[in-house]
Amino acid sequence: MVQRIVEAARIESLDPSAIPRLRMPERATIFAARAARLVQLADASNPIAGYLRLMAALADAQQRVLAGFNAPMPSRASIELNQRHSMPIVPALTDARDPAWRDVLFMLLDGIEAAGALTPALTQLVGRLRATDAAALDSQADAVLALRFAEIDPAAAPFIAAALQVVWTDLASRIDTKDVPYLDTPGVCPVCGSVPVASIVRVGGAYDGYRYAQCGLCATELHVVRAKCTNCDSTKGIAYHVMGTGDEPESEKSARAKSAPLKAESCDECGTYRKIGYQDKAYDFEPYADDLASLTLDLLMGEAGYRRAAPHPWLWPEHSEDDR
Repeated sequence: MVQRIVEAARIESLDPSAIPRLRMPERATIFAARAARLVQLADASNPIAGYLRLMAALADAQQRVLAGFNAPMPSRASIELNQRHSMPIVPALTDARDPAWRDVLFMLLDGIEAAGALTPALTQLVGRLRATDAAALDSQADAVLALRFAEIDPAAAPFIAAALQVVWTDLASRIDTKDVPYLDTPGVCPVCGSVPVASIVRVGGAYDGYRYAQCGLCATELHVVRAKCTNCDSTKGIAYHVMGTGDEPESEKSARAKSAPLKAESCDECGTYRKIGYQDKAYDFEPYADDLASLTLDLLMGEAGYRRAAPHPWLWPEHSEDDR
């Protein structure tokens, strides 16, 4: 299959209706595909293979819970209000969060326990989460959604985030794309207001050759012109980085960079990076899973002086510059 590449200038000149602006999560497969990709990526050479297998079990549990979950949809009045003010249609930062998210959390913990092979530390964490009162769980959810790093428990956060993902992915999967407003703020999901985790250049159908940034909460994918920063929208100082030994001939470096299915896209304007994957080079590429599994590339980017545009919801830092 030959990928159709469209230059940024031409994309911007096209009728916007010719390019699907959004790709909503496929309810029946979103977490199952993520789980399968995590298992695929958890090979012996991956330094966090064990963690990837645990997260694959968590994604499997998410798919099972999502199949039977239906959160209350926003009212027509709420949708129209958010449209008028160019606000996310089901904002994550809200005082009206469905309390059922805590039930989802406990069901996910059940799924992890049923998968077996719990380490003593994980068994202790699961027990601690089950014993945590509702107010404290809601406080952790608020911190995770608002990226208040100093308040986040890094060990518990992936499970908190996973439960919230089920709720917002359920909503996103049932929303009509025509109802989703355009936002003035770059790098923000128009469905829930969260930030992307990574992007993917897709193949096939109406999405062929176009780049989409995948929301880390509701899994909605937003079209972003290639060669634009997904964080600040700049077209200046964009560069791409891949893993390598560093001592190979330039010709080999160039060939490897061209064929790499995963790269880090850096921006000198804002000093951040996000990863980008190419489905024509790895058809099973899944932005969320591949971002998590490529920790070595994160280390390389940190050494190069760039910072992540946002943390991965299943791999939280112990601290951040934001804490200072």
